[in-house]
Amino acid sequence: QLARIQTDSVVEMLRELHPDLRFEIVAMSTTGDKILDTALSKIGEKSLFTKELENALERNEVDLVVHSLKDLPTSLPPGFTIGAVCKRENPLDAVVFHPKNCGKTLSLLPEKSVIGTSSLRRAAQLKKRFPQLEFRDIRGNLNTRLKKLDEKEDFSAIILAAAGLKRMGWENRIGQLLSPEDCLYAVGQGALAVEVRAKDQEILNMVSALHDADTVLCCIAERAFMKRLEGGCSVPVAVNSVLKDGQLYLTGAVYSLDGSDSLKETMQTNVNYSQQNEDGPNDDVQHVGITAKNVPGQAQEAAENLGVELASLLLSKGAKHILSVARQLNDA
Repeated sequence: QLARIQTDSVVEMLRELHPDLRFEIVAMSTTGDKILDTALSKIGEKSLFTKELENALERNEVDLVVHSLKDLPTSLPPGFTIGAVCKRENPLDAVVFHPKNCGKTLSLLPEKSVIGTSSLRRAAQLKKRFPQLEFRDIRGNLNTRLKKLDEKEDFSAIILAAAGLKRMGWENRIGQLLSPEDCLYAVGQGALAVEVRAKDQEILNMVSALHDADTVLCCIAERAFMKRLEGGCSVPVAVNSVLKDGQLYLTGAVYSLDGSDSLKETMQTNVNYSQQNEDGPNDDVQHVGITAKNVPGQAQEAAENLGVELASLLLSKGAKHILSVARQLNDA
């Protein structure tokens, strides 16, 4: 349902720009939708929610695919690109409480209360922040997870992305928004991405009007950070990015699975460049899988460098060890 709402919202924007075009929506399910009894981090397949959709794109059965950007690997298969990154919804994580805990916050829950989350990133940070609570895996789409929460007594609360809840119209279920101090969010969280064939200029030009420049720059920095760390679903990597007065600030962190070991740093860069006439051989430069012709190339480069430098700083302080131990423990 959420995927459908997200796709509809993108198609709606395109219809407004191109009232003469007809858009047909094709629904599909993916490996990630089907394997519901295993933790995401254990499946180990990077393109869990994307492969089937990309196959259809490759076979020209569809022309564009709408994803949650956080589901897209930092390296796309050859021949594909992210042709649009739409304006980001609130990227923070949210706590949804069991009806009996209505009005509480995580710090007010009784000791040993069980919190549901399928994300190693959320669990690692929250274990450190709220050691009195217990964290357990919960899978399924938003509807399934809310049902599990409400109808059983297994969980006192679950953690979800605020963006998904807002798009579903369930904002009233958000009992607590987790600030970046409590929980840094996932790379690309809250942003929608439109994936297209990299060589399909017509489609690329059409969707590029949906790019939100600020979101593009924040997400390029976040994805570059993740890519340099070689992070994925199976390790706790988290970020927070802020663009203010032409300066892009990126906070990035890595955690051990129990949150006891962590590294966190913030860096900034200037992204205040104007759009130059950059036509010519460079007009299809990708930055961590994103093609954004209408965002100044120098700004995109600065954002990507920021992510790489921040990751390199963490690696120089021992991030590789934290992540490889997390990966081994998770695999075990």
